[in-house]
Amino acid sequence: MNRKRTIMAMIFIFSLAITLIDAFVHPNYFMKIPIKIIFFLALPMLFFVRNKEAFADFRNLFVFRKKGILTALFLGLGVYAVILGGYFLTRNIIDYSNVTSSLTSGMGITAENFIYVSLYISLMNSFLEEFFFRGYGFITLKKYTSRKVAYLFSSSLFAVYHIGMLVEMFHFGALLLLLLGLIVGGCIFNYLNERNDNIYPSWFVHMFANFAINTVGFILFGVL
Repeated sequence: MNRKRTIMAMIFIFSLAITLIDAFVHPNYFMKIPIKIIFFLALPMLFFVRNKEAFADFRNLFVFRKKGILTALFLGLGVYAVILGGYFLTRNIIDYSNVTSSLTSGMGITAENFIYVSLYISLMNSFLEEFFFRGYGFITLKKYTSRKVAYLFSSSLFAVYHIGMLVEMFHFGALLLLLLGLIVGGCIFNYLNERNDNIYPSWFVHMFANFAINTVGFILFGVL
C-alpha cells in the first residue's frame, strides 16, 4: 500500500473507531484517554518509524517557530469570545439540557471531576487531535496527495470523529450546524499550520476553543 493510501486509511479507520466507541461503548472518559493515545499518537507513529525518510517530516511538526504564534494567540482569544458569545446568544434557542446528563451518564463526567477533565481536554486532548488530524492527516498527507484532497479529507474526518460524542447531546439540526463548524474549523487549522509547517498555531487556537467549551461546561454544571 502506498503512503497516501496508508495515511488516509489510518485516519479514516482510527477516526471511525473512536466515533463508534463513543457512540456505542460509552467508556468512562478516563478509560478513553489511553485509547485515544494509542489511536491518535502511538499507531500513527508507526508510519514514521517504518518510513525513515519521513521521520524528518515528523520532527519538523514540532520545530517551534515564533512566526505565526502571536497571530494564533490573538485568533485563539477571538475564538474563545465567539464560542462563549455563541452560547449566550443561542441558549434560549438550542436546548443544552442534554449536555451535562449525557456527559455524566455516558462518560462519567460530573461537576466534581470536570476540572480535571477540562484540563486534559484543553491541553493533552487538543495536542493529540492536532498531531493526528493536522500533523499526520494534513501536513504529512499533503506531501503524498493534492492540497485540496488533504484539506477536505482531514477536516471532514475531524468532524466525523466528533459525531459519537455529540450525537446524544444535540438535536439533528444543531448537530449538523456543529459538524459544519468543525469542518470549517479544521480547514482554518490546516491553513494556520500550512503557513508555519508545524502544529503549534492550530494547537494554540484549539486550546482556546476548548477553554471556551469548558467554560460553557462549567456554566452548565452550575460551577460558574
